[in-house]
Amino acid sequence: MRLAETEQPLPPIIVDRHTMRVIDGVHRLMAASLRGQETIDVEFFDGSPEDAFLLAVQSNVKHGLPLSQADRRAAALRILMTHPRMSDRAIAESTGLGTKAVAELRRSNDAVPQLNARIGKDGKVRPLSSREGRLRVAALLAEHPEASLRHIARVAGVSAATAMDVRKRLERGEEPVPPQQAAGGGGRWPKQAAQETVWPGPPPGLALQKLLRDPSLRHNEKGRQLLRLLQENVSGASHMHDVVAAVPSHCLSLIMQVAWQNSEMWREVALELEKRSKVTDPFTKQKAGDAPERRLAQ
Repeated sequence: MRLAETEQPLPPIIVDRHTMRVIDGVHRLMAASLRGQETIDVEFFDGSPEDAFLLAVQSNVKHGLPLSQADRRAAALRILMTHPRMSDRAIAESTGLGTKAVAELRRSNDAVPQLNARIGKDGKVRPLSSREGRLRVAALLAEHPEASLRHIARVAGVSAATAMDVRKRLERGEEPVPPQQAAGGGGRWPKQAAQETVWPGPPPGLALQKLLRDPSLRHNEKGRQLLRLLQENVSGASHMHDVVAAVPSHCLSLIMQVAWQNSEMWREVALELEKRSKVTDPFTKQKAGDAPERRLAQ
């Protein structure tokens, strides 16, 4: 074995910390044994078995023994099953297959989850289509034409550029969804697309500053606890896209579950506050600026 004959120090091997299985570097480990070494440099991997397999395939493609075409296809299919959010290009690079081959595997296998967003090689999450977001923007613009585009974009979950494009298309009398995106999905949007009201109100930061100055909240423990929760949510919202992009793939499902649970909790809080406001003053119509922001019905 050539590795055993070299006098150069061998690169560290990668070992799964939980199972102590070698993910990358079996030949280096054998070479070290043949050279009579009792120790070898190790980099430990912490993650799920699915991520360990992905790393093993990536390492093999870079500097391992060449995999056969069948082995690469089998590896790509397994990664599609365990990491369906990975883009075709990212999986292709990891397995040594072509992007078209990965796309065909995704389309032809019913067991592969079909999702609406993909994670690219840069780690950023991108939707496959902006259709639903554009429809939400159109509904919000129809209901709240005075709202800022930045606020509309944030509520609809799209970029400010997309929100601006939707507004321009509506001003020209066009549909909010370009024909190429509307194909197969029903591009026309109903005027009553929003079944639950989303009231713009003041920006969250300004509303929070007003609440922070309110002595009825500041001077009791429960009030301060509520203010801390609101402050964490508002301050973290501006960095959320970067935070989401940095989530490791093996944590996606758990964090998604917690996020949905938290969103449902805040929705119940908003509905409870709305009920209280109606009881307190049932004859006074709520102002848009005083109402809680609620989620669009999907």
